[in-house]
Amino acid sequence: MSISNAMASGVSGLLANSTAVERISYNIANADTAGYRRSFAQMVTSGAVAAGASSTGVTTNIAHANSDDGSFQSTSTVSNLSIGGNGFFVVNRNISENSTSPNLMTRVGSFEPDDNGFLRNAAGYYLLGFEYDSNGSLGAVDRSSFEDLVPINVSNRTISGSATSEVTMTGNLPSQETGLATPGDPFVSSLEYYSPLGEANRLSFSWQPTANANEWEVTVSDATTDYGTMTMSFHDSGALAGAPATYGAGTSLATAPAAFVFDPATGMMELTIDNGTTPQVVQIALGEPDSFDGLTQFAGDFTPLNADVDGAQSGALTRVEFDEFGDVWGIFDNGTRQTLYSIPLGTVSNPNGLATSDNSVFGLSADSGDLYLARPGTGDAGVINSGGVESSNVDIAEELTSLIQRQRAYSSNAKIITTADEMLDETLRLKR
Repeated sequence: MSISNAMASGVSGLLANSTAVERISYNIANADTAGYRRSFAQMVTSGAVAAGASSTGVTTNIAHANSDDGSFQSTSTVSNLSIGGNGFFVVNRNISENSTSPNLMTRVGSFEPDDNGFLRNAAGYYLLGFEYDSNGSLGAVDRSSFEDLVPINVSNRTISGSATSEVTMTGNLPSQETGLATPGDPFVSSLEYYSPLGEANRLSFSWQPTANANEWEVTVSDATTDYGTMTMSFHDSGALAGAPATYGAGTSLATAPAAFVFDPATGMMELTIDNGTTPQVVQIALGEPDSFDGLTQFAGDFTPLNADVDGAQSGALTRVEFDEFGDVWGIFDNGTRQTLYSIPLGTVSNPNGLATSDNSVFGLSADSGDLYLARPGTGDAGVINSGGVESSNVDIAEELTSLIQRQRAYSSNAKIITTADEMLDETLRLKR
């Protein structure tokens, strides 16, 4: 190698180690940046590649440690998310309908609602996911592209109510209260049902013991209407003791279009409630004769009657929850819990080959491999943790050690240049 080549090699070493120090300083500066992925300069021999030719120096290749996890940092903010394992959140900086901004991937999970309820992280990127329909189904979504993703919104959401049509009642009536010459006051209970508009209303039941042993008179009403009355008697001995024995024919007290019908053979009460253009029909099961599937009568206390009521009240979203499988659950003020979105994790065969400009947001490249939007916790995809963010995967001790090594290497390459300079000076003095 000539002296000039030696000097050129020293210069290339200075440039390469300068680049390495630049990456180290960038890593150290972002050591506390959530979701930051470490990058570093790999030294690569440079020079002629022809047979017999000598290498003339060194260059650098920037590599990324995107597949190394950072540690979990708790924030107590439920919408702050971190990934444990493989995968990236899919995000976009602009979610307006006419935006052409590309979808990207990130590990920065510091998501919080903006003024419109869309989840956005500290870097200004909005979280994307698949939306569930009202029946809790995702349908057929394309997990090999970004096409079916939508921005995740966690506010201004309501669920419509559904009308009650069936009620099943259970509970116990105290047998010792019947058969008295002067029966006591009735026991009163009520149940909540829902109108076709999702409004919560109540039906009231009066359980009046009669002078006949094991017999009760039942009256059903609401705040404005008495619907009807009927009698029921219970077995007092044998294997069926405590079960309904017979029902008397019901007597309607309602004024049309409200109505009351009772079927003694099945213990089924049918109410027609005048609360709309088309009245609401509600069937109430008290329990078939000779069975224990409804009301019973045993000695003891009156047991508050339980009612299994279908339908639902309309509700407004009060808060959201995130599970490890990426499902976003809405909790509504009517007590309903419903899945709203599924947050997928973008996975590729070579995460370290993703394209990036800031080591926090990444795009697909020829080196990364094909995209797959995996459900968290399935296949090789990681899980999602709520209530915290992932820290940078930078190890300060490792970076400082590398910094010392690069400093020494830089000094050594500078020494090559000064030595080559002295040798050239000696060569020039030969002519004197």
